Amino acid sequence: MNIIESSTPLLSAAAPIRNEPVQARSTARLAALLDSAAAVIDEIGYERLTTAMVAERAGASIGTVYRYFPDRIAVLQSLAARNTERLMGRVAAELVPGGHASATDAVVAVLGAMTELFRSELGYRSVRAGDVLDLLPPQTEATANAMMADVVADALIAGYNVVDSAEVRLAVGTAIEIADALVARAFARSSQGDAALLAEAERAVRAVLAGRL
Repeated sequence: MNIIESSTPLLSAAAPIRNEPVQARSTARLAALLDSAAAVIDEIGYERLTTAMVAERAGASIGTVYRYFPDRIAVLQSLAARNTERLMGRVAAELVPGGHASATDAVVAVLGAMTELFRSELGYRSVRAGDVLDLLPPQTEATANAMMADVVADALIAGYNVVDSAEVRLAVGTAIEIADALVARAFARSSQGDAALLAEAERAVRAVLAGRL
């Protein structure tokens, strides 16, 4: 198990699902409900999402929705947890030791993975790892971005000969925060992302990491 895989549970907090699926059919039904929620959110935003909308889009009864989720907040939390897992899967692929010419290039590749999810994953622009939803375990005060930054820093230290230090971790954390903010801004009004803002995100990430890695 690599650093990303072992750290993913820290980022994808357990959402309050009433019945964890144990059969393939139940797993598919749960995935369909989350897909439907994502599609609705992509159209109207998460603020207006209701469990009735999820049921209607999925072609399911409202009882089926409540079988898995106690309320709309649980739907949002579960979707955000799934989005986090998908993000971390892509991040893991980018942070394989030796996969890039330098540690900085690896972090820029993480930025690219974030960007691609904004483009390809329905609802991701509204519900993602860095959002304000209460996604993290109550026993920690760390934000999702901060926890992700620790995962990225650990991978760079293990796979790119980066020396662990407070300065390195601060730089990586700052880079992740900047990337999240600028990429979100780039996709605020465009499904493909504002090219100028995306280019600025890469420039800013490289500037923050310059001389630190």
